[in-house]
Amino acid sequence: MSIWEAVRSALSAIGANALRSALTMLGIIIGVAAVIAMVAIGSGARERVTSQIKSLGANLAIIQSGNVTQGGVRLGAGASATLTDEDARAVVAEVENVLAAAPVITTRAQAVYGGTNWSTQITATDLDFFTAREWDVGEGRLFEPEELRRGEIVAIIGQTVARNLFGEENPLDQQFRIRNVPFKVIGVMAPKGQSALGQDQDDVIFVPLDTGRRRIIGRNYARDRSVQTIMVKFASEDAIAPGIEQTSALLRQRHRLTEDQDDDFIVRNLTEIANTATAAANTLSWLLAAVAGVSLLVGGIGIMNIMLVSVTERTREIGLRLAVGARQRDVLAQFLIEATTLATIGGAVGIALGIGAALTIARIAGWPSVVSIETILIAVGVSGMIGVFFGFYPARQAARLDPIEALRRE
Repeated sequence: MSIWEAVRSALSAIGANALRSALTMLGIIIGVAAVIAMVAIGSGARERVTSQIKSLGANLAIIQSGNVTQGGVRLGAGASATLTDEDARAVVAEVENVLAAAPVITTRAQAVYGGTNWSTQITATDLDFFTAREWDVGEGRLFEPEELRRGEIVAIIGQTVARNLFGEENPLDQQFRIRNVPFKVIGVMAPKGQSALGQDQDDVIFVPLDTGRRRIIGRNYARDRSVQTIMVKFASEDAIAPGIEQTSALLRQRHRLTEDQDDDFIVRNLTEIANTATAAANTLSWLLAAVAGVSLLVGGIGIMNIMLVSVTERTREIGLRLAVGARQRDVLAQFLIEATTLATIGGAVGIALGIGAALTIARIAGWPSVVSIETILIAVGVSGMIGVFFGFYPARQAARLDPIEALRRE
C-alpha cells in the first residue's frame, strides 16, 4: 500500500465517523488553543515588563541618601540629604566608564496656568538626567548650560502636564506658575509612558537644579547644595558592578566615613532589578504554557482511547486486509496516519482559536499578547507528535492481529 492510499484510507475512516472524530480532536483543539493563548499572554507580559524597565534607561544605578544616626537613633534611609551635586560631578570625573551622573531633587506641587491647575511632580536636575534616562525633547529644547548656571526660571514639561494644563494650546513660550513663581515653558518631552511600578513618567515638570532648590523645594537644599538622588549611567552592563564599587569607595572618602561607620547612601542597580523582573515574567510564561500543556496530554490520551475502540470495531476489516496481502507495516501506517491526521487537524483548529483568544483577551483586558511564529510551529509539531506517540500503540495492536482470528470475530 502506498503512502497516498494509506492517507486516503485514513481520511475515509475519519469521515465515516465524523462526530466521533470531531469529539476526539476536541482535546487537542483545546490544548493547542490554550498553549497558544497562554504563551502569547506570557510573552506579552514579558514584553511589557521589559519595555517599562527600558523606559527608565539602560545601564543605570541610582544613588540615594541613606541612613543617618542622631543621638543613637537610626533615622532610616533618606532621613537626611547626604548627597550633593559636587558628589555627582566627582563620580563623572573619577569613576571609570560613567557617561553621566545627574543630581536630582523631586517634590510635588500645583502648577497653575490661567484658570487651570494640575498637581504634578517637580524634578530639579541638570542635562545629565536626560542622557542617563535616554529621554529626548519632543518639542522645543532642553536647558542651556547658562540657564542652569544662573538658575533661570524656565521649565520643560511632560506630555501629561502639557495635556492637562494647556489643553489644545501650544505650551511653548507660555508662562505658568509653581508656588507663585512664574516659569516659562521652553520644551515638551517626548512621551515615555508608564514605569515598571505603574507611575506615569510623563506627569512631570523639569526645572534647573538651582532654580528648584532656591525657588520651589526649600532653603535646606540650597544652603547645603544637597540633592536627594544621583542617577548614574554606565557605558555598558559589564561596567555597572565595578563602577558601583568605585562609586561607593569614592563617596565614603568624600563623606569622610570611617571603617566602622555605615554608608550614608544607598546604591541600587536597576539592571539587576530589570533582570529579576524579566526572569519572573519568563517563569510566568513557562508556568502558563505548562498548565496549558496538560490539556494536550489529555487530548493525546483521548486519541489513544478512540483509536483502540476503532481497532476493536474494525477487527474484521483489518483481518480481511491482512488476508488479501496487506503487510503489517501497511496496517500500522494506516492507523498511525489516521491518528496523526486527527491530531494535526485539531492542532490547526486550535491554533486559530488560540490566536483569536489571545487577541480577544488583549483587547478586552488591555493586556498585551505576542503570538510568535515559533510558538505556532511548535504547536503544530507537538500536535503531530502527539498523534504519532499516542497512536502508535493502537496501530501496533492492529498490525499484530492474526488475520484468521480477526475474520472469525463477530
